[in-house]
Amino acid sequence: MDKGYEKERFMSLSIKSSVVKKFRKYSKSISKSNSMTLLLMMEFFERNELSPEDDLKPGLMETENRIKKRINALIAIIKNIEKNQTKPTMAILQALFQNVEPKKKLLIEKSFEQLEKERLNKGLKVRFQEKSESDYKKDNGHLNNGEQTSNLIK
Repeated sequence: MDKGYEKERFMSLSIKSSVVKKFRKYSKSISKSNSMTLLLMMEFFERNELSPEDDLKPGLMETENRIKKRINALIAIIKNIEKNQTKPTMAILQALFQNVEPKKKLLIEKSFEQLEKERLNKGLKVRFQEKSESDYKKDNGHLNNGEQTSNLIK
């Protein structure tokens, strides 16, 4: 018996015999009574605002394309998250647990005096390495009062 419809009486409906056979076969396949199968079919069409003559393929294709686009967008978002967040974080964690120094140099605090000394030392080293005799003559020509600088250097 159909739940909720036990007290209703049956009415007859004239349907072609070939259609009745097909309908009964379908009704048995979904395990419903004939009345409930017909009711479910009618509710489906009403709920989805469809007609049995409507063609569903264009609408389904459009829906499928929208779903595919959304899935592709989600894949792109996940790849971006993996590239910019997960992999760097994982590298940091692995470096932490494996006692491996990170690839980038760490900044060390130094006082102004230390930085100035380092700058001057580097400047002197470079200056002594890069100066040639001709450069020395140009820079220090006023000190030797016309004497040859080669004699002074020896």
